[in-house]
Amino acid sequence: MVKRSLLIIISIISIVATIFLSLAFGARDINFIEVLDTLIHTKKETLIQVVIWERVPRTIFGLIAGLSLGVSGALMQGITRNPIADPSVLGVNTGASLFVVIGIVFFNINSAFLYILLAILGAFSAAIFVYVVGSLGFGGVTPIKLALAGTVTSIALTSVTNAIVLPNAENLNSFRFWSVGSLSGATYQGILAMIPFFLIGLLIAFIISNPLNALALGDELATGLGARPTMIRLLGAISGVILCGSVTAIAGPIGFIGLMVPHVIKIIVGTNQKLLLPYSGIGGALLLLNADILGRVIGTPSELEVGIITAFIGAPILIVIVMRSKVDTK
Repeated sequence: MVKRSLLIIISIISIVATIFLSLAFGARDINFIEVLDTLIHTKKETLIQVVIWERVPRTIFGLIAGLSLGVSGALMQGITRNPIADPSVLGVNTGASLFVVIGIVFFNINSAFLYILLAILGAFSAAIFVYVVGSLGFGGVTPIKLALAGTVTSIALTSVTNAIVLPNAENLNSFRFWSVGSLSGATYQGILAMIPFFLIGLLIAFIISNPLNALALGDELATGLGARPTMIRLLGAISGVILCGSVTAIAGPIGFIGLMVPHVIKIIVGTNQKLLLPYSGIGGALLLLNADILGRVIGTPSELEVGIITAFIGAPILIVIVMRSKVDTK
């Protein structure tokens, strides 16, 4: 385990460096001196300075979205005690996507705030459905059954979303990039609409971080220590759904961030949720923003959507986790 003071310093340096990289790289690369000069003097006089300021909301949103997805993934793995739990694996992202698509196509909704409300409602609906399906049959809810139910639900909801979007060429063009997960549509309006949900989700996660440590010992021991497993799981689910749902509303379904990051962070800080949750957030922010930068560099003069990059990285990691982890089936 890395010393906490050193870890804080590394985290700060990494975040600052990633912010500069995000502002510097894109369809037109800009050197770091010009980026720093523009940020210090807040000028918008030249084309380069205008380009830098246009990248600011994308960078801010990337940090917030990555942090949300990292914390959400750590929460879901904690409350289910399932190493492959993740908003994308459990079908939460696709539920959020479907409800936003329905709102846009059938009700002409065009407010970022309403997108987020719809996404959270869809995420909750998908989470409840997956839990109910995963609890059917002998043995009740198990991690494996939850993952299988989530995968099947995700496939089904994606099919419904495509069925709504594909017949209409205008809708298809609008959702083509959003459906795979992208930071290109980030705006200050979307960020401001998301911040209240982001703060609520983080507050709940912070409140339950210590009880989550008790939950890791098993329900009986947790109850003996004064914790309330059902309430902890409910609050954890609410926090995770709010965090990932609000991101999905603005950026579309970005997968695998919440799956990969907590496993790496556990190696660095251990399993203490009071450290795991915040550092999973930092790791998620760094991973998502660097994946976005990579997509811009590889796809120049256009870009590869960040959802494609994270899926490309995350899919083999998911296979490795499944092969190496002992997932409880009872």
